[in-house]
Amino acid sequence: MTLKLKRTPGLYLVGFMCSGKTTVGRALADELGWCFIDLDHEIEREQGRTIADIFSGSGEEEFRKIESELLRRCVSQIEAGNPCVLALGGGAFAQPQNWETVENNGITIWLDCPIETIHRRLGDEDNTRPLSMNRHSMQTLYEARKQMYARADYRVDSDCEDPVGVVQQILRLPLF
Repeated sequence: MTLKLKRTPGLYLVGFMCSGKTTVGRALADELGWCFIDLDHEIEREQGRTIADIFSGSGEEEFRKIESELLRRCVSQIEAGNPCVLALGGGAFAQPQNWETVENNGITIWLDCPIETIHRRLGDEDNTRPLSMNRHSMQTLYEARKQMYARADYRVDSDCEDPVGVVQQILRLPLF
């Protein structure tokens, strides 16, 4: 296990929406015997409203503030020695303050998935993700964020329907 992971036992899954962060994260946490946190689900639980409602009622800027604060609190728990797999929302890693928070406190893993697979996973009528409403602007966002995700410590291909296979790829990384 790398020194960085020993010091702060956090694995942070990053990537675009529908890249498998939640599904793979749960399976990975189960395999490791660690806790699992989905940052978006925690935001919705704490706020008592959906991400879409936060975006429409308060705006993306307010959502990003809430997201950053909750991420800092989660990382504080990990720094205290509580091993955790944390799935970040698609835009969290693209925010400089969030990248610095996770970069210095564990290992980041980019679940890389092509846009065609993401479109298929979203389907035609997913209205729960505010940034997926316009497929053209979503393509532009995807391209812009790829360079941010590429800063992760590791990249794993998540273009498959088998989360266990993705977990196995992660477990074979040289960080363990």
